[in-house]
Amino acid sequence: MAKINKESSEPKANVAEALSKTELFFEKNKKTIGYVVGGLIVLAALIFVYRNFIVIPKQKEAANQLYVAERYFKLDSFNLALNGDGNSLGLKQIIDKYGKNAGSAAYFDAGVCCLRLGENDQAIEYLKKFSSKDRIMAAKAKCCIGDALVNKDDIKGAVSWFEEAAELSNNIFSAGYLLKAGICYEELGDFGKALGCYNKIKNEFAQSPEGQEIDKYISRVEALGAK
Repeated sequence: MAKINKESSEPKANVAEALSKTELFFEKNKKTIGYVVGGLIVLAALIFVYRNFIVIPKQKEAANQLYVAERYFKLDSFNLALNGDGNSLGLKQIIDKYGKNAGSAAYFDAGVCCLRLGENDQAIEYLKKFSSKDRIMAAKAKCCIGDALVNKDDIKGAVSWFEEAAELSNNIFSAGYLLKAGICYEELGDFGKALGCYNKIKNEFAQSPEGQEIDKYISRVEALGAK
């Protein structure tokens, strides 16, 4: 019976010892702990103030400015959308003024506007800053970068963007991206890789508009010696 009491008292003694060490630690370091806790509270307060009184108001202000620019964009009035109409800011000015607070979509729209207006370097710069969890939109942005590089006669650089767009999208839109990649490979003289792109359209996206006409592309590169 005495043995049982001794064993049952040992855990209690250990707990008491641990508590004493913890109390001693806090007693010795209470100033440091106080500074750390106080610092965390101040940091949390600063983050709250920054977000609610600077970031969110800037985002709302940018959204209001974007309304007119996006309306022009939807009407294919790319110059007005990009540069403004004299009364309302264009996408370029909005991005310069608000940066990321303008939202990622502003970079995509600005990139497309520049692409349509022949400002290829600026288009690439904007589109590379665009990001989206929407795979379709992200793939479109990659394709637009490829288009801008083609306009700059950088065919070799463009083809990888078209292939990335096709892989990312992985739906019926991929057929268009693969077709562009195939045409690029033809221009580079790599008919084997061109045939690979065209066969992928035929095998995986036969119901797409590109798939309906892909046989003529396949026949052409096969005649040029593709295997």
